[in-house]
Amino acid sequence: MVKALLFDVFGTLVDWRGSIARQSRHILSPLGIETDWEAFADAWRAQYQPSMEDVRNGRLPFSKLDVLHRRNLDVVLKDLGLERVDEATRVRLNLAWHHLDAWPDVPLGLALLRARYRVAPCSNGNISIMADLARHNGFPWDAILGAELARDYKPKPYVYVASAAAFDCAPEEAMMVAAHSSDLAAAAAAGLRTAFIARPDERGKGKGESRASVPVDISVASVLELNGKLP
Repeated sequence: MVKALLFDVFGTLVDWRGSIARQSRHILSPLGIETDWEAFADAWRAQYQPSMEDVRNGRLPFSKLDVLHRRNLDVVLKDLGLERVDEATRVRLNLAWHHLDAWPDVPLGLALLRARYRVAPCSNGNISIMADLARHNGFPWDAILGAELARDYKPKPYVYVASAAAFDCAPEEAMMVAAHSSDLAAAAAAGLRTAFIARPDERGKGKGESRASVPVDISVASVLELNGKLP
């Protein structure tokens, strides 16, 4: 029996691409900077996995995602010839990850699920990001779990196991919910149940995953549909 639902957040619950594009435009356009804002968001996100891999491989000590995001932002601004962007503006830009907008189905879907299950993020985002996203979108978390608790980054097995254990759950009593097949494959290998949520437009129109490429326990189109599929 599943007792807890653990959610990936970036892409699964929130629209990181559209949100980062909008906020970056809002912050940088008044400075006379114009660019393809969706491409800017994509370039920033493209640094995400490589920066975490340095931590996973032990080349860097564990650092919060806020720290990695800021390092990655500096790389992107340099690549775009925008070194003139000042420190205060860089701080504001980095905080954009704390204010991403949820997909429309998410707030009500999570509230309905929480009536029957413990719910928490199992994200690579640090605790302050997850807390601010919850306040921004009305996410009803029972706890904030994931990378900062485990001091490592998904898809390392301990991140999933530690998140389940925080709720006194054996791995098979927790279900990982994500829009990314690689995340679910890693969770399943660690012993968790899995649910796939399609987000076909996560990376732009038709550029997200519309179906899982790995075996999963449940596959749905929204958090609301997941509520209807679970007992």
